[in-house]
Amino acid sequence: MSEPSSPANRRSSVVTRGANRAAARSYLRAAGMGDGDFERPMIAVVNTWSSVTPCNMHLGDLAEHVRRGVREAGGFPVDFNTIVVTDGISMGTPGMKASLISREIIADSIELAVQGHQLDGVICIVGCDKTIPAAAMALARMDLPGLALYGGTIMAGVHAGKEISIQEVFEAIGAHGAGALDDAGLKAVERAACPGAGACGGQFTANTMAMALTMMGLSPMGANDVPAVHRDKPGEAERCGRLAVELTKQQRTARQFITRASLMNAAVAVSASGGSTNAVLHLPAIAAEAGVDFSIEDCHAACAAAPVICDLKPGGRFLAHHLFNAGGTRLLAKRMADSGKIVDAPTVSGKKLFEEAAEAVEAPGQEVITDFTRPVMARGSYAVLYGNVAPEGSVIKLAGHEIESFEGPARVFDSEDAAFAAVQSGAINEGDVIVIRYEGPKGGPGMREMLQVTAALKGRGVKDVALITDGRFSGASYGFVVGHVAPEASVGGPIALIAEGDAIRIDVKARVIEVRADLSGRRFAPPSKPAPVGAFAKYAALVSSASKGAVTIPNHEAK
Repeated sequence: MSEPSSPANRRSSVVTRGANRAAARSYLRAAGMGDGDFERPMIAVVNTWSSVTPCNMHLGDLAEHVRRGVREAGGFPVDFNTIVVTDGISMGTPGMKASLISREIIADSIELAVQGHQLDGVICIVGCDKTIPAAAMALARMDLPGLALYGGTIMAGVHAGKEISIQEVFEAIGAHGAGALDDAGLKAVERAACPGAGACGGQFTANTMAMALTMMGLSPMGANDVPAVHRDKPGEAERCGRLAVELTKQQRTARQFITRASLMNAAVAVSASGGSTNAVLHLPAIAAEAGVDFSIEDCHAACAAAPVICDLKPGGRFLAHHLFNAGGTRLLAKRMADSGKIVDAPTVSGKKLFEEAAEAVEAPGQEVITDFTRPVMARGSYAVLYGNVAPEGSVIKLAGHEIESFEGPARVFDSEDAAFAAVQSGAINEGDVIVIRYEGPKGGPGMREMLQVTAALKGRGVKDVALITDGRFSGASYGFVVGHVAPEASVGGPIALIAEGDAIRIDVKARVIEVRADLSGRRFAPPSKPAPVGAFAKYAALVSSASKGAVTIPNHEAK
């Protein structure tokens, strides 16, 4: 019987072996393969490189180190590129509708490229937000040997002697709109915030999901923590290339790592780190691809069990490179393991999660990570709420504030653009509940993020407001904000029936979001707008509720 790593047992043998495959080999020879290469495992090196964004602009160079690692381990690297839609650039524009949709396109394109050539293993090089869960979704869907490598965080910008991130730019836009910052001041912040390569610097969506994939075992411990421009990043890329080959030889496939237990570990880390509410979309989506029973209620349970112990932006003081210097995800994993918040599980490094955590080295005097006896916040970073506004659920962001309840009159807007214009014109008052609807997965389509609105409120100094939406929030958003309201407005969800001035109550402890009005006699009257076309139309036709991860595939039978 042949071994799992033998050429006869490799998927790629259906392309590379036998007289009938001479034409395929001829093409492959033209692409650089030789006789000996046909005996090697063929490893897809899937890149999300693009020159449009600092998040991904360095990934082309990083891929060469990955390829070196693949070759050193006895594999043959085969390069593909897929897309990225940059949230920071598209935020507040019609282009933001493409962001979440791109997650599905990226996952689909990885699947098609790898399956179309029957490759043996996969390494995905990822950067901006949606590329990270998309890679995990594709690996889960194909259940092939593989892993993901995150290109790393950007370093801090410096303005007026203080470290800043892209978060401060969005807040400066609000201050500029309020007249508190002049054109020169805004431009100075704009120039300083992003000093070079790497994804957004706080515990925003990219760093949150990179941590989640590490805790899930799909990225080797430590690799994702290293900042984009750090001298150790090329070495981590080579390590990941070698691991992709070893996983292939051992036939250790993605679903051996993506389990209910590992998803819970990831969700606990999201909460403990004060991470992005976008994880509540992405973790169930990854689970759906793997056929694992994991829902938004599991995300809530993870948050209920794990208070925030990382003092990270957007609600805290520090950035991801500070976390790296303090001890990184490994130190956070040790804190969680020591307190019984997570369970042991396998990882792509070959070591178990607790074995990796035990190697943590804490920087003397670091203030980024505390422990569960003295948390930064006594509760988790978000909660799932229900009520007559959100029968299928909604997600409230808790990191960065201690508010437990809010009640106020609804200020209703049928788009993000209309709400932003109202904020910038000074039409929003303290005590208001801003309602932004028809921005859900189908209604947008694409479920835009509302960072422009929340940052503008902060920049204008408007603090005592709440915001609810069937859209999303950026990992950089904070305040008393509730997103992912389901069912969404475009399918006739109750949020579509809220009227200007209705009293809305949000109660975190009771897990309730409700409108104090009788909705039974109101009629669903969606606004008129152009029908989506192309990929947007396909997405709107196929996408599931935000409460199901906004996936576009039929859900596999959960196990």
